[in-house]
Amino acid sequence: MLPTDWIEHRRPGDREVVGWIRPAGHDWVAVSLLGHDLTGPVGWHDAEETLDATSLSWLAGVWVLERADDDPLRVRIVEVTPDRVVVQTDDLGAVDAPVERQVLPWPAPAALRPHRPGDPDGRVLGGA
Repeated sequence: MLPTDWIEHRRPGDREVVGWIRPAGHDWVAVSLLGHDLTGPVGWHDAEETLDATSLSWLAGVWVLERADDDPLRVRIVEVTPDRVVVQTDDLGAVDAPVERQVLPWPAPAALRPHRPGDPDGRVLGGA
């Protein structure tokens, strides 16, 4: 659940929500749509600049969902709300590929991370 003292920050131009700014004493912390701090305590302007620079482009990237009892999955984020994060297996651009969706809690768990150089490129990481 979104804390009541977090202030929504919208991207200039289209006014799309790109995160929140939360109080930290006399300073502010920029918070991503995934509910993770992007800065430590900074001034209001710096928090806004961080959110504007981060924007929404990182959502379009490939992510990895680490799983305790199985191989990691290469995924894409398809929905983010203060209630949940929905990911689906990366279809690698194929319109007819079957996908598996998973609903994760919000804030997003640490098991969801950006795809890094060196990660395998297959749909199921570490798999065939």
